Amino acid sequence: MVIVGAGEAGTAGAIALREGGWRGPVILIGNEAMLPYERPPLSKSILIEEMNPGPKLLVTPKRLAEFAIDYLEGRNVERIDRAAHTVTLSDGAQLIYERLLLTTGARPRKLSVSVAPGSRIATLRTYADALAISRIVRRGCELVVIGGGFIGLEVAASAVSRGASVTVVEVGPRLLTRAVPAPIAELIRAKHERAGVCIETGAIVEGIEANERRAKVVLADGRTHLADLVLVGVGAVPNVELAQAAGLAVDNGIVLDETLTTSDPHVFAAGDCCSFPHPLYGERIRLEAWRNARQQGAAAAANMLGANRPYENVPWFWSDQYDETLQIAGLCREEYVPVARSLGPKGQLFFYLAADGRLVAACGFGCLGSIAKEIRFAEMMIGRRLAPKAEALADPAVNMKSLLV
Repeated sequence: MVIVGAGEAGTAGAIALREGGWRGPVILIGNEAMLPYERPPLSKSILIEEMNPGPKLLVTPKRLAEFAIDYLEGRNVERIDRAAHTVTLSDGAQLIYERLLLTTGARPRKLSVSVAPGSRIATLRTYADALAISRIVRRGCELVVIGGGFIGLEVAASAVSRGASVTVVEVGPRLLTRAVPAPIAELIRAKHERAGVCIETGAIVEGIEANERRAKVVLADGRTHLADLVLVGVGAVPNVELAQAAGLAVDNGIVLDETLTTSDPHVFAAGDCCSFPHPLYGERIRLEAWRNARQQGAAAAANMLGANRPYENVPWFWSDQYDETLQIAGLCREEYVPVARSLGPKGQLFFYLAADGRLVAACGFGCLGSIAKEIRFAEMMIGRRLAPKAEALADPAVNMKSLLV
């Protein structure tokens, strides 16, 4: 079994192969010269702490040895030969596979405007990216974040907590337009503004100029923002080039069926790089989410061993914003009927009902303990396709657990 990509999905897949009983070779290939690590801390603890805490490893050398996983670090896979069942590495080595798992992830989306190259313009995807940002973002630093999504806002929160002056520039009419309902996005905006972050929505970036010491963001209305660092966080694009060159079907990600199998029955995929049909929503989706990557990696591994089980886990997202948490279960869509539940000072929840009354999504922002518990029960209801009464969802006196029937 060969796995291309040593992120959350790939590492989970490698471990799941062993836990599933596979006794043959398991080869995990990573393009970074370090052990597999978690990405969520890159925009949080890595930037906040004065002393670099180092990457949070997904697996230690001891565990790799215990699982007999052959980890090849610092290698790229240059080519897949599906007819010969081989992959060719950047060092010229060639590996034979019985089953292949692609977990090639995604990379930061580029701005479609003129951007000067240089050390004062950054994106955030890797541990090296986070270290480079943390060296600049300190007290007195001026940071401009382009993009009001998860990554941009997490970096903004981390930077302002270190004493930086932060401006967020978002082209859309509000923050978090892709995944978060407007009322919750407004709560998050207010949280940032109370912390001192300047937020500009509806702001179109026309270009970025930079030298070795400073950068200048030029807006379409002629205004400019000077910065010690500009972070570009405008989404991600899936890494599909390897799969595409191998002749696999690609459409906003590597195209999978419900068992996470590609258009080649010997090749599977998981995580940010793939699109797959979701039975709860009746459509093909691609998720850039930590837990989805981990669960899909393990599910794909089980199917590589012949389980042939459809993947239908409820999408789940989270983000830390200062001392509060944002959690989402399911996909929040404008066509769904919203139901609000206030937890008072502990937070705010919104549930979303489909036309047939099924609970299909939930979003909450507030204290971790309260929000996590409510979203967990909502997630279980979504997975079971339950149709709770809107009045019960709206009433904070009704225990969510009691609705799981």
